[in-house]
Amino acid sequence: MQTSENINELATALSKAQGQMGGASKTADNPFFKSKYADLGSVIAAVKEPMAENGLSYVQFPFAYEGTVGVTTRLMHSSGQFMESNFSIPAPKNDPHTYGLLVTYCRRFSLQSVLGIPAEDDDGNAVTQAAKTLINTGQATSLKAMLKITDTDEKKFLKAYKAESIEQFTLDQFKHAVPLLEKKQAKMQEAS
Repeated sequence: MQTSENINELATALSKAQGQMGGASKTADNPFFKSKYADLGSVIAAVKEPMAENGLSYVQFPFAYEGTVGVTTRLMHSSGQFMESNFSIPAPKNDPHTYGLLVTYCRRFSLQSVLGIPAEDDDGNAVTQAAKTLINTGQATSLKAMLKITDTDEKKFLKAYKAESIEQFTLDQFKHAVPLLEKKQAKMQEAS
């Protein structure tokens, strides 16, 4: 986290704004968990007016870096004081749609966290679940074959992903590794 040299005016204004903010309404449907959650629009609606009344504003800048997608959220006060924080998560797929979904999730999560907005994070459960789900036997066999075809050192590969074995790979890790191995294979074919 980064801040301006002083944050006393920002902290006072944020305290007043938080006293005026309610929770974000859970109006969006999460079909995976058959539940409701507060989407980005609900979070913004909960904070917009109290922030403006207290000289507060925010900006969020998306970024992608080494297989992760995230946002930088800067909370600002009319005095020029600020607080800034980054939040990112691994991207299971490298495509614009996935990046868009992850940026929206990061924006909502960051804004709720920075401003202390309560709301149950049901769709966050899906992200967490995907990060814990292990690959199946067929995926493990496929991954091992790709390592062999691309002449990739399995020990180094496992170390890079902080996994004890191929069978302990998560679905997120698998979705990240396969495109990289496919690129390596394509380069090897071009070179031969």
